[in-house]
Amino acid sequence: MIKIDNLSKYFGPTKAVDGISFDIKEGELFGLLGPNGAGKTTTIRMIATLIPQTSGTIEVNGYSIPKQSEIVRNFIGYVPQALSSDGSLTGYENLLIFAKLVGLNKKEREEKIKELASLMGMENVLNKLVRDYSGGMVRKLEIAQSLLHYPKILLLDEPTIGLDPIARRSVWEILEKLKANYDVTTLMSTHYMEEAEMLCDRLAIMDRGHIVAIGSPKELMEKTETNSLEQAFIALTGHEVEEGGNFRELRKVRRTARRLQ
Repeated sequence: MIKIDNLSKYFGPTKAVDGISFDIKEGELFGLLGPNGAGKTTTIRMIATLIPQTSGTIEVNGYSIPKQSEIVRNFIGYVPQALSSDGSLTGYENLLIFAKLVGLNKKEREEKIKELASLMGMENVLNKLVRDYSGGMVRKLEIAQSLLHYPKILLLDEPTIGLDPIARRSVWEILEKLKANYDVTTLMSTHYMEEAEMLCDRLAIMDRGHIVAIGSPKELMEKTETNSLEQAFIALTGHEVEEGGNFRELRKVRRTARRLQ
């Protein structure tokens, strides 16, 4: 479903992503695992057609980016780190606006909103203001928004960042439901080891703009002769995940965390 070959993105002299390659199979939940500043968000934003690549190729469901970006946008759903729901509106109103934006007719809108509200377990809060939602419920709403147009591919940028452990697990349950029951291929970024190990069929470990290894969590542990994904990460990169990133990345993470509290 997604093929990336020798993909790079420079911001001036800074190499945010430096010649990475990977592919994602249909129906797979594939993870980009690495510290803040590793290039995960930049990679996802290029695949989401939000920023152009400097070099290399991106192919999504057989279509190339940026040449066929308009077609690609029709079958991808995207949940960014930054909040994409309006807190002054109810959950239903947020979903209704997104449903209208993606062109669903009235019957389709009501059916899809009802279906997704049930999937997310948010029927009882659908008519409440989003500013009164918990952080986990906000994330569920945003995932629901991204699924309104029946996307083939779902892109999730740090979907549980800033959430407490209970809210994080509630989002994990939704992602496991999607993997088991929804016809969608998922690419997610994360810096949480437990999250990657629990959810991802395969993952790419990213560090300083490079991919250092690709495989299932079990394969990566076997390759490094370690007993956990965290130990495998350290063996492959030479440092713990928290050591990555910079001031700008840390500020972004903390801003997102405050908004989800």
